[in-house]
Amino acid sequence: MNFSNRISQRLHEEHRATIALVERIENLLARQRQSGAPDVNDRGTAQLLADLSAGLEIEVLRHFAFEEDKIFAFLEAAGDAAIGEHLTSEHQAMRPLGIRLAALARTAGAQGFDAAGWDEFRRLGSDLCERLRAHVDKEDMALLPHCSRRRWTRKPKRGSFRNMSRMLRDQP
Repeated sequence: MNFSNRISQRLHEEHRATIALVERIENLLARQRQSGAPDVNDRGTAQLLADLSAGLEIEVLRHFAFEEDKIFAFLEAAGDAAIGEHLTSEHQAMRPLGIRLAALARTAGAQGFDAAGWDEFRRLGSDLCERLRAHVDKEDMALLPHCSRRRWTRKPKRGSFRNMSRMLRDQP
């Protein structure tokens, strides 16, 4: 998918990276379905746990914050709040799952999985993967095309942003 708007394209690229991480979690869960907790000394497992402990909490939560603070706020100021409200409610449901999964990954990376930790990791990982897949699909199919079609150069009615270019400069 390609978008003419740089913000939409950048968010789409971040979505692709998120889906790649989701697929790695799903693959781990599928491989370990019958055999219990994975060996955290396995190179692939250790790398996934490290990526989850660092990337999930920072990147996904940063991405959510950018969308809420910049994109959704701009749409709301332009009189188009419904999509942002819906997606924000999904962010609110996923944030604690991501934070907890990142913490479980950190602990497992340092100490391995105990039975309770693996059960919680499997449950939360499966739930978060399902939610993230559906969420990314909604954003890629509805939000990003919608943002690409908007005229970002006009000043919003109650806006804190003059145009999308300023939003791009403000993005970390």
